[in-house]
Amino acid sequence: MPLVVASELTKRFGTFTAVDGIDFAVEPGEAFGMLGPNGAGKSSTMRMIGCVSPLSGGSLSVLGMDPAVDGPRIRARLGSVPQEDTLDQELTVWDNMLIYGRYFGIARPVIRERAEELLRFFQLLDRRGDKVDPLSGGMKRRLTVARALINQPELLLLDEPTTGLDPQARHLLWERLYQLKRSGVTLVLTTHYMDEAEQLCDRLVIMDRGRIVAGGSPRELIDRHATREVVELRFATSEQQAESVPLLEPGAPRVESLADRVLVYTADGEAAVGMLADHGLTPTSVLVRRSTLEDVFLLLTGRVLED
Repeated sequence: MPLVVASELTKRFGTFTAVDGIDFAVEPGEAFGMLGPNGAGKSSTMRMIGCVSPLSGGSLSVLGMDPAVDGPRIRARLGSVPQEDTLDQELTVWDNMLIYGRYFGIARPVIRERAEELLRFFQLLDRRGDKVDPLSGGMKRRLTVARALINQPELLLLDEPTTGLDPQARHLLWERLYQLKRSGVTLVLTTHYMDEAEQLCDRLVIMDRGRIVAGGSPRELIDRHATREVVELRFATSEQQAESVPLLEPGAPRVESLADRVLVYTADGEAAVGMLADHGLTPTSVLVRRSTLEDVFLLLTGRVLED
C-alpha cells in the first residue's frame, strides 16, 4: 500500500491558500519529488505530511494513519530534514547524533552503533569530535540527514535538501541519497532545482501556486510536454530579439521570448538557427540542448522556476 495518500489536500493561512486541493500518492521504496518555485506550496505540503501542520481540507494518510489522530505515532516512524538546519551548533557531531536518538527512546548502545554507521556512510566519522559550528554547509547538511536516519525511519522527508550548497557538496549529498534509495528507503523531497529532481526522483509532481500541474517520471514529463531539443538564442539588442520571434514561430512548435533570451522548442535545433541566418539575423550566442524539467514547467505555466 502507498505510504502517503493525499486527496484534495488543502492548506490555508487566513485567506491565502498555500495548497489548493492536490492529489498524490507515495509508493514504498520510491523517491517522490515535488518540483516548483518558492511559494508553490511544497513546504506546506511537506509539513502536513510530517504531522507538524494541520490540514485545512481534504484527507491525508501517512503510513496508514491519520495525522490528526496519530501524529506522535507517525512522527516516531519518520525522518525529517527541514529547509533550515536545526543542529545544536555548540555540541559535537557525535553528541548531536546521541541526543537526537534519545528523543525516540532508543537505548544508548543502539544509538552509538547506529550513529557510527551513519557518520561513516555520510563521510563524517573523522569529524565526530568536532563542534558543529565551524563545519562547512555541506557537512552540516549531511549531518542533518544522518541524524534524521537515527530512528531507522520508514519514510524520509527532505525539504529543499541542497539549497545553499556549492555544486560539489550537492553532488556528494545526491550520491548518498541515491544510495539510500537503492537500499530501500522511501524518500519524499521538495526542490526547485530541476537537475536535482531529474537525478533523484523516480516520480514527481510539478507544483505551481498551490496546485499540481503535471505528474510522472522525469522522462515521461519531458516526452509528454516538451520537444526533443531546445535552442537558446541571445541577441545584442532587444529589438533583434523581438524581430527573431515571428521568424522562428512558423518552423517550431513553440517559441518563448524571455527577458534575456529566446527559447525555441523544436525537433531540429540546427534547422531553427538556419532560418535566422536566411533572414540576416545573427544571435550573439546559440546553445542547442536537450529539454529539461524546467522547460516543462515553463511550457505548462508560462514562467521559469526562479520566478
